Parts: sequence; C-alpha cells; structure tokens
Amino acid sequence: MLMLPERIKILDVGIAGTLESSDITIQIEKNEEKGIEIELKSSVENQFGKQIKKVILKTLQELGIENALVLAIDKGALDCTIRARVRTAVSRAARQNCFPWEVK
Repeated sequence: MLMLPERIKILDVGIAGTLESSDITIQIEKNEEKGIEIELKSSVENQFGKQIKKVILKTLQELGIENALVLAIDKGALDCTIRARVRTAVSRAARQNCFPWEVK
C-alpha cells in the first residue's frame, strides 16, 4: 500500500512528461478553492478524451488533491503513463518526494 503524507499541498507549478509519441505532459498548479479543472489537448481526444480525464481525476483524488488546475498535452499515453506523470507533477508542485520510487 502506498503511504503518503497526511496532506499534499500544491505550492508551485509542477510539470512531468514529454511531447514524444506515447507520452503525456502534465502541468499542475494551484486552483484556490475552485476544485479540479482539467484542460486536455490530444490528437485522440474524440476517442479517448473522457478516459484520459478520468484517469487524471482519479489519480488526483487518490492523492487527496481537491483543488488543482491541470493542463494535459497527450500524445497517445497509456493509463499507467498518465498516472505516473500526474504523480510526478504533483510531487514536483508540492516540492517534496511524496512517493517511494525505488524498490528496496
């Protein structure tokens, strides 16, 4: 089970990912008391836009993030890649290593 700090707080802008094929760039920043807003740009938005937004939202909710502005630029990323990029962007935006990345 993933152990997280009690409260992850977005302090800055956090960015993760690339613009390469099969990847996604996630930029996350504060959205003071306005909930989670997701702006998606994707060449496959008509086919997979709802799923991409669902994965981003679910990952943020699992992390306890309630207010965030997210810009996602998708190049055909799989769900596992989307989750990893969201977690990394959150970690960077919170200015802390929130996750046990290495295997022990």
